[in-house]
Amino acid sequence: MALGDLPTGEEKRVRVREMFDRIAPRYDALNRIVSLGLDQRWRRRALAKIQVGAGDLVVDLACGTGDFCELVEALGARAIGVDFAREMLRQAAARGLRFPKVQGDGEWLPFATASVDAVTCGFALRNFVSLEAVLREIARIVRPGGRIALVDVDRPVWGPLRAAHSLYFDRLVPLVGGLLSDRSAYKYLPKSTAYLPAPEVLRTMLSGAGFLELEREIVLLGSAQILTGVRGPLTPVGGRSR
Repeated sequence: MALGDLPTGEEKRVRVREMFDRIAPRYDALNRIVSLGLDQRWRRRALAKIQVGAGDLVVDLACGTGDFCELVEALGARAIGVDFAREMLRQAAARGLRFPKVQGDGEWLPFATASVDAVTCGFALRNFVSLEAVLREIARIVRPGGRIALVDVDRPVWGPLRAAHSLYFDRLVPLVGGLLSDRSAYKYLPKSTAYLPAPEVLRTMLSGAGFLELEREIVLLGSAQILTGVRGPLTPVGGRSR
């Protein structure tokens, strides 16, 4: 899909934040419907792939109402959730989730360099204004040898399957979203896949940010993807490590 009339730059930042504030109250229920109940399975799969466990400090970027953070803490790790939509963080609190919640933007994370063991991000890569800047910032805060797990939507490659997926994702999802939540938001969300780089471009971006051992697992016949990697050594800048 082409970007067409999708917002970019600061306009995108403002519109996406406002949109997620609006849909926060029904966000969990719609996620389960849209993913056919599989989104939590994919999150668990992502955490298993990067072996999150006791003693780990995990930052969940674009944490929404706290699904990833809840699963992280169930594994005995510590979670910190970051989201720029205040209402999403309020919904997480309303669910009784006690992990630390930070309102912030992925391009400017309030954590020290090499201070966390892992970063997760669920279904949000396409919502950032500058994905490259976000990946660089993630790389900054993850310690060498630390891990990342990024889960997002995708589109099947095989023609007939891609057509069937488009019928569901581009037609049925906006219809259901409009009935249960916000019509304009759920028209935007399928279109926003146009922001996602092609797999080879995304791999190059992750590698350029400093991640090694990159893996991309396709799930649900190409409808979603799980990206994992390991933070490489900090790159010396002017003779000093950044």
